[in-house]
Amino acid sequence: MRGEVFEEQKITRKCYVDFINKKSTKIVTNGLQRPMKEEGARRDSVEQEEQVKMRNLDSSISYLAISVHAWTLRRIGEAQHIEWSKIQTPTDEVVVPYDTLVPVPEGGIKSFRDQEAFEQTCSVKAQWRFGNNNGMYWTKRMLSAQLFKLGIIYSNPELLKLRAFFSFFRHFMEEWKPILFLEIVHCTKYRSVIEVRNGLTFLDLIVIQIETLNAKYGCSVPLLLMNSFNTHDDTLKIVQKYANSKIEIHTFNQSQYPRLVVEDFSPLPSKGNAGKDAWYPPGHGDVFPSLMNSGKLDALLSQGKEYVFVANSDNLGAVVDLKILNHLINNKNEYCMEVTPKTLADVKGGTLISYEGKVQLLEIAQVPDEHVNEFKSIEKFKIFNTNNLWVNLKAIKRLVEGDALKMEIIPNPKEVDGIKVLQLETAAGAAIRFFDHAIGINVPRSRFLPVKATSDLLLVQSDLYTLSDGFVSRNPARANPANPSIELGPEFKKVANFLGRFKSIPSIIDLVSLKVSGDVWFGAGVTLKGKVSIAAKPGVKLVIPDGVVIADKEINGPEDI
Repeated sequence: MRGEVFEEQKITRKCYVDFINKKSTKIVTNGLQRPMKEEGARRDSVEQEEQVKMRNLDSSISYLAISVHAWTLRRIGEAQHIEWSKIQTPTDEVVVPYDTLVPVPEGGIKSFRDQEAFEQTCSVKAQWRFGNNNGMYWTKRMLSAQLFKLGIIYSNPELLKLRAFFSFFRHFMEEWKPILFLEIVHCTKYRSVIEVRNGLTFLDLIVIQIETLNAKYGCSVPLLLMNSFNTHDDTLKIVQKYANSKIEIHTFNQSQYPRLVVEDFSPLPSKGNAGKDAWYPPGHGDVFPSLMNSGKLDALLSQGKEYVFVANSDNLGAVVDLKILNHLINNKNEYCMEVTPKTLADVKGGTLISYEGKVQLLEIAQVPDEHVNEFKSIEKFKIFNTNNLWVNLKAIKRLVEGDALKMEIIPNPKEVDGIKVLQLETAAGAAIRFFDHAIGINVPRSRFLPVKATSDLLLVQSDLYTLSDGFVSRNPARANPANPSIELGPEFKKVANFLGRFKSIPSIIDLVSLKVSGDVWFGAGVTLKGKVSIAAKPGVKLVIPDGVVIADKEINGPEDI
């Protein structure tokens, strides 16, 4: 099946391009090859024409959908064939152990001996010495100068597979300058309204984190939200609650492409569907061209920004780390992917490999069937991608302008009004192989705390974690280094149902595993320890009383409590 995915990707591209060749005389491509030079010369004028026609879909929807997607396919990479025998385990120079990074003092910030020399150093390069080498000390201003070079991108796929999810494309910070963008996926509710801790939502936590950094390092960090065409108006309403905050908040939109009808690979809008459901945002790999096309990339560069931090908004462990930033600046790394040790729960996650002299991401879809078990092994492939990325802005500009980011196509099947369609998407992590001096950094597991399901929400809302200044941290009272295994039944799948079934979140400091199924309701002040299984009988409501302590027990009815 894995090998077939690649063939499907190639076929999808070729068949659709063939369709384009038949239907459009203005846009011509030759299969999987790059476009002809004479056609490429018209690329800018075609793009401008398409942008004009986007404002009047009713008049020329068929031509627009075809030409937009043909133009898109020329910029999307082909599926890369991986020769298994050429895969090598990255060395510590390619995937750098986090513990080897030079520490940045949190509390011991000292004064610089020669203020004038310090100012000169800051204006040239932020390649700081530590301790008293060359008479230099870390100062608050030096740390701020490092952060001045940084922006942040927070991105995220659909959250929780709930109806209530809010997928942010987290995106940038400025002056720490982090700029943070955020894309909200079209759904019935938005994730920003989901409370994570103490009545605070995901977006609340992000804003608090930036405010804390602003205060600590004397920076001014604006928040830039990257929206899809579905969510722009809603985002403007959501951010009104931060009108009195100390952060500037800006927005811009990412690309939109027509969905493909599986039957004949034609654009869905050409079938008479001119609504929003006929279009889609093409995955978080689109962040690079969207950043460029929006003008935000040039604006950041003009302000002296050099790096962006890209992370999933649902990853509560993804916060700015000065040790990583300092390492990248000093070593001129254009791209960095944070990876972390793999557990049995992460066996399907992408990993970093050395391949033909470069570091790149290996996804399970690229793995031949006969090597899938080897890929899933935590012995050979010991790390996986956290989707925390650090990218150099000048490198993004160079690669986007050179049309060099040819990430692999990810076919994403959907259904719209009973019609089977495909979305052709790209992932930001796959771009690593196009950047110079790209590396991975093997970070602690604490930097990977995603909230993908209500079971994850239970963990972060419990006493297993604490909250301070917008940062969620592991409770030191937990002796077991691993998180409890939690499996909740379909009754808990939607956020509203999940929250309604708990008077308060149980104490799980000493919990090893929890499995809940059926019509189960939790009282206030419940404590769960060891291995706990709670299963309500069909048609029976099972209420766990207030204040009860359940340790290493299987409960099927009130008599078992």
